Amino acid sequence: MKVLFLDQSGKPGGAELCLLDIAKPYANTSLIGLFADGDFRKLLETNHIPVEVLATQAIKVRKQSSLFSALASLGKLTPLINKVIHRAREYDLIYANTQKALVVGAVASFFARRPLVYHLHDILSTEHFSKTNLQVAITLINRFVSLVIANSQASKTAFIQAGGKSDIVEVVYNGFETKNYQISEVAVKNLRQKLGLAEKFIVGHFSRLSPWKGQHILINSLAECPENITVILVGDALFGEDEYVQELHQKVTALGLENRVKFLGFRDDIPQLMSACDLVAHTSIAPEPFGRVIVEAMLCGKPVIAAKAGGAMELVEDGINGFLVTPNNPQELAQVINTCCQEKDKIKKIANHAKITASQRFDVNIINQQIQELLER
Repeated sequence: MKVLFLDQSGKPGGAELCLLDIAKPYANTSLIGLFADGDFRKLLETNHIPVEVLATQAIKVRKQSSLFSALASLGKLTPLINKVIHRAREYDLIYANTQKALVVGAVASFFARRPLVYHLHDILSTEHFSKTNLQVAITLINRFVSLVIANSQASKTAFIQAGGKSDIVEVVYNGFETKNYQISEVAVKNLRQKLGLAEKFIVGHFSRLSPWKGQHILINSLAECPENITVILVGDALFGEDEYVQELHQKVTALGLENRVKFLGFRDDIPQLMSACDLVAHTSIAPEPFGRVIVEAMLCGKPVIAAKAGGAMELVEDGINGFLVTPNNPQELAQVINTCCQEKDKIKKIANHAKITASQRFDVNIINQQIQELLER
């Protein structure tokens, strides 16, 4: 099967890493078309997946954009759409991996007469999207998309509640190459020493720095934890959220936590960093579509504390394979962090159970088989 994959980002976020794994089995016959250049292109090339940057300028429509700004960008999309239409005629189907890819893919699908698949990595609700963007997405999906692959039951439910057709959507969780999360104890020890945190209890947070990802919640909770507990924040601003990053630094200073919070920025050694942590926290204040870092932490054998909403509730059973806490509640988060620090033997058993079940449930080969069967159907 020849597939034209489309993605809007040049940076390797969660949706892009998922696409990387999905595209590997089709590498000999397919192409990933990107709407921006960046490290994601380099990552695809490293994995020998054909890739082409199709756009010459950034598409400035955001999830919260108004109708006016969306229409203003429409004219700039014309050269990109024409290029995608031309490319699409060489392939059997179009696979849109992001919302901007959906918009371009829908038009290309119509003119190139190729079926369109949309991989839904978002909770389609007004918590995440403007009413305009939400309505545009639902309208395009219902009109042009043959199959929606939702990354969780939460994503599927939100899609249907927003007006999406229930008979075209299937749930397939993200897949993971489990061997990538097997890190040696020597490597972990060396990394902890390199970070200057060899004797500390490390709580890791892995995501782009964004208000809805809730790094400020973790910082607030740290102020209520013992001195030996330290936080590492892995990630940086992606979509014009630099002001939030400044606010985080100011909060750290105001709370006197300069020596207990490390901003590590973007990193490509996530499994190693997770393995160096004693605990991984997920603190999103709005429902998460899936929660990739939750599964990654499980595969690294680390206990996870996740916000009790959205896709996270499909991944974590409280007290069984991790912990669930009320979103936007730093006091409750601090209590669970302190418990994990104090009851290490009990917590280790929970983390080991999570590692075993996650390895079985989210193996990339099983997930890719599910997607292949859906595409062929």
